[in-house]
Amino acid sequence: MIDPWSDLRSLTSARIALGRAGGSLPTSEVLGFSAAHAAARDAVWAELDLDRLEADLAPIGLPVLRVASSAPDRATYLRRPDLGRRLDEASATRLTQAAPPGGCDVAVIIGDGLSAIAAQAHAPALAVDLAGRCRARGLRLGPLSLVRQARVALEDPIGEALGARAALILLGERPGLGSPDSLGAYLVFGPRPGRTDAQRNCVSGIRPEGLPVPAAAELVGWLVGEALRRGLTGVDLKDERGLLGEGERDSGCG
Repeated sequence: MIDPWSDLRSLTSARIALGRAGGSLPTSEVLGFSAAHAAARDAVWAELDLDRLEADLAPIGLPVLRVASSAPDRATYLRRPDLGRRLDEASATRLTQAAPPGGCDVAVIIGDGLSAIAAQAHAPALAVDLAGRCRARGLRLGPLSLVRQARVALEDPIGEALGARAALILLGERPGLGSPDSLGAYLVFGPRPGRTDAQRNCVSGIRPEGLPVPAAAELVGWLVGEALRRGLTGVDLKDERGLLGEGERDSGCG
């Protein structure tokens, strides 16, 4: 008799149809779960290699600023999420001094988040692709910011300090069992401290087994263009590409 669960399992990475050995899970499944859990923990504690990241971003040709949140180390960052949303004083000063005259349209930030592995693996390719799309539309890009111990809302003070109309932070998402390298892209128009999650757009699951980088770049690029055109992000900005005509789809930076 054919087990219908085996066909379903081939279509998803979710843990279904695990089988059993007596009253327990098969040993292979127990070991697989333990390995996935260990990979998730490693991703949370991994450290971003800023030298390698800066080298991978060189094709963009923008100045790179290394800044820091108010969380002094990884353990504090995990215990105090609020500190990961704030810049330290030295970084705030450095960003203000590096702001382009007249500001910029988009400030791109790369942070470790909860998975430095994801940021290291996928953020450079996404940033390079997005930079090309934005430049093709005549948008002004601010200096790239690289941050350790970063939370999503850190894009607010960084974007404000650089005089950016919109800020985009690429950072590692909380690892799942089997997805320790998932990258998220969070976009906010008018960045400044006090912005809420409802005022951001999130594109998540960016990884080869999820949303591939080229598809993510197309979507994020479109969102950036529409955010700047309409002057908003968040719950008021939806992915309407399928509802627009060809000319309208081409109007943004994507």
